[in-house]
Amino acid sequence: MLRISRVALRPAYGLGRRAISQSSKAIKSEVVFPGSVKSSFTDKLKFNDPSQAEPMPTYRLFGVDGKQLDEEYELPFNQEESVKMYREMLTISIMDSIMYDAQRQGRFSFYMMSAGEEGAAIGSAAALRPDDVMFAQYREQGALLHRGVTLKEFMAQLYANKDDYGKGRNMPVHYQSQKLNIHPISSPLATQISHASGAAYALKIQGGDKCVICYFGEGAASEGDFHAALNIAATRSCPVIFFCRNNGYAISTPSLEQYKGDGIASRGVGYGIDTIRVDGNDLAAVHRVTEEARKIAVRDQKPVLVEAMSYRVSHHSTSDDSFAYRSRQEVEDWKKRDNPISRMRKWMEARNWWSEEEEQSARKEIKKQVLSAFSSAEKVEKPALKYLFEDTYDQLTEPLKQQKEELKRLLEEYPDHYNVSEYEGGKSSLD
Repeated sequence: MLRISRVALRPAYGLGRRAISQSSKAIKSEVVFPGSVKSSFTDKLKFNDPSQAEPMPTYRLFGVDGKQLDEEYELPFNQEESVKMYREMLTISIMDSIMYDAQRQGRFSFYMMSAGEEGAAIGSAAALRPDDVMFAQYREQGALLHRGVTLKEFMAQLYANKDDYGKGRNMPVHYQSQKLNIHPISSPLATQISHASGAAYALKIQGGDKCVICYFGEGAASEGDFHAALNIAATRSCPVIFFCRNNGYAISTPSLEQYKGDGIASRGVGYGIDTIRVDGNDLAAVHRVTEEARKIAVRDQKPVLVEAMSYRVSHHSTSDDSFAYRSRQEVEDWKKRDNPISRMRKWMEARNWWSEEEEQSARKEIKKQVLSAFSSAEKVEKPALKYLFEDTYDQLTEPLKQQKEELKRLLEEYPDHYNVSEYEGGKSSLD
């Protein structure tokens, strides 16, 4: 049964913004303090010990064997849609592998994989509307792919070529797409969470049936931005879905060393936010949970917190060696025991929607597409030099004008020292 934990925040005794008052009879059993919702008095001295509370359950729809657990629930996607999402998971998995190797070869500077988290990203994105606003962190390649980001656009950003929407001014894996309502990914951890609350408040003021989804990891939930964002979203009733990927490790720190208490979900309840925990390896469960969360956010104009439980199979990034803080056996066990791709495949095969022949054909085709986009992106020119100064302010400031002229002078004076032939327009773009 799908159950989202709700916290009642209705004003007791008809209180709204009016002064606090209650009858002399009611005050004998309970009192409405300005800082509490509704609390009964007791003469029993007892501290609430969180270790004694039952952990929030994790919603699951597909078992590890691919069998649907709740047979009464009719899945909202057909064979064509299921195959599309499955192929998207394969695409991200294959792209991750190829780009990881490319970074190791020195073809570009940095990459982050999302192995083990493909189902959470794609399952959630599939439950949204195209005009819903998306704030990602850096393992949401699957969500972006489903939203419509192409392999060419991924590669343009990774290689910082002239087709990159960021004009080569950001490090790799910092995707964006204005046309697809995807805000630029930011390097500082957790800043997108507070940005998402602000964007959701703006949507609330504008009216309509749109919401914001904000992705982040459990490590980001240790930052102050997380708490500020949840608090303002709750108190201002902002239509935002906070989607936390709890993948077990924040860079090199295991979750059990990051926090006490019942994961990240318990924090949502503490802030008065409707909250649910879901099996992140179960694409169908994630889809259903996100679909329901969107209904709550849009219909009731309030935030929802989703904690998707998963396991980061890959290293944190190409700058990390995860075997320095966890065993290879642990990772291999997770690969064999459960992952979103194999679970979805088992479910599809049981319905005769997928076969081994289709699997091999799809993998071959997708690998060819990724390698083609990868090869093409390497050959594209870098963004024009003028974007070192332009495309930020509406009009260039005087200091920027001076810097632009100084760069132009240096390139003309020392042409042998600065080869700018790989940049679109060369030094002429500074004219």
